[in-house]
Amino acid sequence: MVSNLLSDFLRLDTLPKRYELKFLLQYITYEEVCSIIRENPALFSEIYQARQVNNIYLDSPSLKNYEDNLIGYSQRLKVRIRWYGSFFGTIHKPVLELKIRTGQQMTKISYPLKPFQITPEFSFALLKKEVFPHSKLPAFIIELLHSLVPVLFNSYRRRYFLSADKHYRLTLDTDLSYSKAKKHGSHFLTFIKDPDSLVLELKYAPEYHAFADLITQHFPFRLTKNSKYVSGVSLLDF
Repeated sequence: MVSNLLSDFLRLDTLPKRYELKFLLQYITYEEVCSIIRENPALFSEIYQARQVNNIYLDSPSLKNYEDNLIGYSQRLKVRIRWYGSFFGTIHKPVLELKIRTGQQMTKISYPLKPFQITPEFSFALLKKEVFPHSKLPAFIIELLHSLVPVLFNSYRRRYFLSADKHYRLTLDTDLSYSKAKKHGSHFLTFIKDPDSLVLELKYAPEYHAFADLITQHFPFRLTKNSKYVSGVSLLDF
């Protein structure tokens, strides 16, 4: 569950909502998945260039957001810092993202952060002292961040596809890897590769929900509720 203030803010009508359907891909090759995407009647074509996605997932010290997901609360919060490209070095365009899921619908708010570096000396204390206060974040977001700790580092390669009518977007994630976030720095980070590292997501606005099954009925995959954050925490056996 999320705080009342944050929950009320995320329910504002001015915030866009979308459906996000995540599919569990098992016992199938990467090439077979790409073939299924190409053969879908929605005529998906690749957009953008494939890129590496990196995240730092934040949670309470007791992993409340993780536990909320396992319990199956209809409303769940996820907080992460995201950037693209190399995981290490100077992060030029990091973004703080807060996502709240209600059923299959998702609302997201994003805030650009001041650039920082992932080096052996990196720590969450550095973010709290030098990044968050200088990133034009609302006061209630700052308050929320002070109650959280870094839990998980995550990295993967993502491809993007768009339907011919431009109403539906697919993302295909491969090479997923995870590392426990250390309390006192990033030195000696060891990434563990997910053996089931294929994730397909279908994303679209609520007004197109009625026709989404015309796409999904051609996918020989089953829906899953687990996020990458949940998968990573479970894989690393916190």
